[in-house]
Amino acid sequence: MRAALLAIAAAPLIMAQAPAALTADEIAAKAPAAHWLAIDPDDIMVMDSAAGRMVIQLAPSFAPAHVAAIKALVREGRFDGGRIVRVQDNYVVQWAARPDPLWKPAPLPAEYERPAAGLTFTPSPYADTYAEAGFVGGWQAARDSKAGTVWLAHCYAAVGVGRENPPDTGDGSELYTVIGHGPRHLDRNIANVGRVLSGIEPHAALPRGSEAIGFYKDEAARVKISRVRLASQIAGFPRWQMMDTGSASFAAVNTARANRTGFFVRPAGAADLCTLKVPVREAK
Repeated sequence: MRAALLAIAAAPLIMAQAPAALTADEIAAKAPAAHWLAIDPDDIMVMDSAAGRMVIQLAPSFAPAHVAAIKALVREGRFDGGRIVRVQDNYVVQWAARPDPLWKPAPLPAEYERPAAGLTFTPSPYADTYAEAGFVGGWQAARDSKAGTVWLAHCYAAVGVGRENPPDTGDGSELYTVIGHGPRHLDRNIANVGRVLSGIEPHAALPRGSEAIGFYKDEAARVKISRVRLASQIAGFPRWQMMDTGSASFAAVNTARANRTGFFVRPAGAADLCTLKVPVREAK
């Protein structure tokens, strides 16, 4: 009997291994259809440039006047023949509509934040340096509960409207997208009008401008924009979806991003708002 017990004690222990935790991408891939929101094709801007195609989702719920002005410019063909005029390292790619000396833009309000009333705000489970971070629908957002306002966050791939110093000088004819670490100090200082859904990579890889804050020195360096249209103007253009940020799937995505397993030695247990990217996809 004693020999049998010693043999059992010497036998290697076979431990039941817990199943590997799903990654954020795997969770998104398995998310049910009910956890995805359709994106209106009329809110998608498709920009073809010498660098490639960039697909942009506009956010009329947050900047209605700016988005309306941008859509009007697109329908008028004002971006066709425009240029990418600025690429600043770890910051932005900026482009401009074709110049027209006869065009007199109407002043636009400073749509840097909006009332929170009527919106469902899902707080982030993690603290934020700038404000109370969270999500609205399928967007990364932040809010001021005392003031009752909410705004889109300047995260990677966010799209904003260039302006001069006066707050009402952005007219929608100059846009930029963030290609570096999220410059959240721009929140509530510039109209954030959307985000890039696809095609940011070749534009982010363009040569950096040699002039101040990344502007190109001359016409030869600028990248030509051949055509810009709304997805609703393009027959057969793919439908896009964004994950519902109030869904259980998105909560699981956030947990996975903050607690990455496998590669990490010490899972962070936290994540800043811009790390908690909202999954988007072409509809199946």
